Amino acid sequence: MRIAILLNSYKSPFITEIRDSYIRTLSQLDNTHTLNLSFFYPADDPTSFPDPALFDLIVIGGGNADPRKRHPWILRVHRFILELVERWPGKKLCGICWGHQTISLLFGGEIVDMDAPEMGVTEAKLTTAGARFMEGRPRKDGLVRLQQHHRRRVGKAPRGFTELLAGNQAFLSHNRAILTFQGHPEKDALAAKVRIRDAARWYGTDMADQRAVGELLCRMEVQHDGREVWERVLQWARETVHMRDSAL
Repeated sequence: MRIAILLNSYKSPFITEIRDSYIRTLSQLDNTHTLNLSFFYPADDPTSFPDPALFDLIVIGGGNADPRKRHPWILRVHRFILELVERWPGKKLCGICWGHQTISLLFGGEIVDMDAPEMGVTEAKLTTAGARFMEGRPRKDGLVRLQQHHRRRVGKAPRGFTELLAGNQAFLSHNRAILTFQGHPEKDALAAKVRIRDAARWYGTDMADQRAVGELLCRMEVQHDGREVWERVLQWARETVHMRDSAL
């Protein structure tokens, strides 16, 4: 499977760590998946976009800017997504964190600022539709646990999508061509810890406070379901799109 991954972080000093987290996580999947990963950096290079004809799955990954802003690079990503959906309606598109919010925004959703940003592993409850989609993954308690790192969320769901995780944390388009997650299935504890200092900006955490920092690090080390989510994402990427049921 050929996968294009857009990393949407503007001048990020952590872009290598972000890329490597995808490589580590996807390389740990079972050997029934032959994956060819290609990375693109539209926030820093206006020409860095994939040719949809060359890929089976396109991932709109995380970013470090507000997707509601009108920066030229953000508008280029918006235009790429809209043109992809229009010209390649059967192409599988997966949004993660910033990508989840951006896709939601482009299809009529609303992005709102959070009173309390999220960092570390949290859990979200599968909806009835989400439980059907996940087919028993990752466990029987109806919860999905993923790394989080965000200070905005989807406050109003996009049109033409079904909610898979309660609280607008995951969506599937009605034609099953677009899948999004607020959480980071690609992120492991190593990658999460790289951004630990955001706690100072977001929470006012004193980074010299070993107890407070230690508690946050522990949240980042909690076992999560990223691998199981990716297994389902890859399975979904091979499924047929319901062209007659497209509301997009």
